[in-house]
Amino acid sequence: MATATAPRVDWNLIWAQRGFRYFFVAMFVSLFGSGMNFAGVSWYILAATHSTVKVSWQVIVMTIPGLFVPFLGGVLIDRFDRRYLGVLLDLVRGLFVLLAAYIAWRGHLQLWHLYGMTLITGTGSAMYWATVNALVQEVIPPSQFTGANAAVLIGVQSGMLIAGACVGFLYNTAGIAGILAIDGATYFVSAYCLYRVRQGYVSPRDRQKYPREFNEATEATAEALESGEMPEIAEAGLSLAVYADMREGFVYLREQPLVRALGITHSIMMAGVVSANVVLVALANDILHAGAPGLGFLEAGWATGAVCGGLIASQLPGAKRMPLYVAACAVLAAGHMATPFVAFLLGAVTMQLIFGFCRALGGVIAQSSLMSIVPKHFMGRTQSAMAIFTTVVQLLMSFALGWVSQGAGLIAGYALLALLYTGSTISAIRARQLMRRASS
Repeated sequence: MATATAPRVDWNLIWAQRGFRYFFVAMFVSLFGSGMNFAGVSWYILAATHSTVKVSWQVIVMTIPGLFVPFLGGVLIDRFDRRYLGVLLDLVRGLFVLLAAYIAWRGHLQLWHLYGMTLITGTGSAMYWATVNALVQEVIPPSQFTGANAAVLIGVQSGMLIAGACVGFLYNTAGIAGILAIDGATYFVSAYCLYRVRQGYVSPRDRQKYPREFNEATEATAEALESGEMPEIAEAGLSLAVYADMREGFVYLREQPLVRALGITHSIMMAGVVSANVVLVALANDILHAGAPGLGFLEAGWATGAVCGGLIASQLPGAKRMPLYVAACAVLAAGHMATPFVAFLLGAVTMQLIFGFCRALGGVIAQSSLMSIVPKHFMGRTQSAMAIFTTVVQLLMSFALGWVSQGAGLIAGYALLALLYTGSTISAIRARQLMRRASS
């Protein structure tokens, strides 16, 4: 097994890649819009219904597609040009968000419109993030995976930072229609940037790069599709090839305990971040009494910490990465237990800053380690498997947080989040042990 190395980050080399510069802008713009959408819609639902359960349904609806889409999505990501897949997903999501913005502008917006829009964008996102994470491998030198992941995370969190700083104030002026319109427009900007990442069609299944990757089912399918003859064989062969690819991916993950441990830890952290929105909105409204601007400050604090965490993670020596990975998970667990007792805005923003820092630190370490370990032709299926597990945890946590917070209070809700991050700490300890064993 290849182990993760920690070469020195060369920012000049990273930013010299024209494709990566476009990729960075795409992530920044996309997350600016998505951050405004998520916070704005959550606040709109809470203001309209005064129910954390209804807010949790937004997270649930966004998450459900992740149970099904990645099974096929991982295969598609490892078969077709990841750039074109990303562009297509951006365009489709942008159209539906703009449609919801138009309905809101006309004054006919109902909750089911928002849930429907969220379901569609969630379906796209279930495949989109695995796609772009795999695409990073193709546009950056392997020696710079850590720096590239840090740069992407900084772009993502910078977009979230500006969105968080603006969303509360824009909500009070432009309303939900304005926020959705901005988000819809950002999808088209992101699609354009992804399109400019490179030229031509690049298949992850290049025979010259991966000569042993094609099995008999794939070869028969390719011959039938290229010749245009025997469509029945082509159709049946394609099904067999897709099934074979899925099985191959599961076999790979079963044989890689380090990849599983890193993936599980990262998935739990991701699920915790998304599902925490259920209680974060209630924290701003019920404990801090800060309204929509207060929610914006909380989101901005989280994103500021994430930007700092990404910058620091990119400079860490290899020997310190896994110990800090474990420490970041432990801080998230302890911090969420304490959060509902911090009843003033500055303190709550500081807590969010710490959480963002820890999440970014852990995310960069996990993703860069995975990119150093996982072969390119397995990355799509690996990312999709992580997305499926993340989805399961998000669904369970969103259901639980909505009901527990409404029935037993926010303290119980945050205690549940602390328990989740305790699980990620245990998994991170396991990953560290396996990493040390693999490198010895």
